[in-house]
Amino acid sequence: MSISIVFILGLCIAFIGVIPPGMLNMTAAKISLKEGHTRGFVFSIGVCLIVGVQTYLAAIFAKYLSQHPDVIDILKRVALVLFVLISIYFFLVAKSEDNIHEMGASKSKKSRFFQGLLMSALNVFPIPYQAYMVTTLVSYQWLSLDNISISTYVAGAMTGTFITLYIYILFFDKIKNSKISSQKWMNYSIGIITAVIAITTLINILKTP
Repeated sequence: MSISIVFILGLCIAFIGVIPPGMLNMTAAKISLKEGHTRGFVFSIGVCLIVGVQTYLAAIFAKYLSQHPDVIDILKRVALVLFVLISIYFFLVAKSEDNIHEMGASKSKKSRFFQGLLMSALNVFPIPYQAYMVTTLVSYQWLSLDNISISTYVAGAMTGTFITLYIYILFFDKIKNSKISSQKWMNYSIGIITAVIAITTLINILKTP
């Protein structure tokens, strides 16, 4: 398979995985609105680096994960706890908007970069998602697991993730004067989104025999 096609596959799959409103893209938009595009991009770079690591791990362990669904079940349970805690956090900070403004003013580019690393690391969903997609691509012989193909696929996934975050940053910049771009609304939105993800994950876990 052509390297360019592998790159495009990685880009498109990551784009599809990140495009629904979620914790990372909404946070990137919020930071950009509050502190400027530069810090939003710095946050996005931190996110993309972790996505690259997660995608690489998913590619390496795709076969193992597909043969051991219990591992994916454990990841789902960990994700459930994390998203419940994140939802509670954003609901609480939404009630103290003034304090958030004060805290935001002291955030540096470096801290936003590490925030991107941390929040992306807490989001474990790319691992089972990418593991499944890599396994599917390999089964159709669209992807091989040699070092060059994996590296190219990972680069595509990182690029696709950054493009998605960039779209969110630009979109919310266009509507920055509207009510839905307010600090409190953004916090509540992230809290609601992560709560929905937590509920969906719980239902998925309960349905698993």
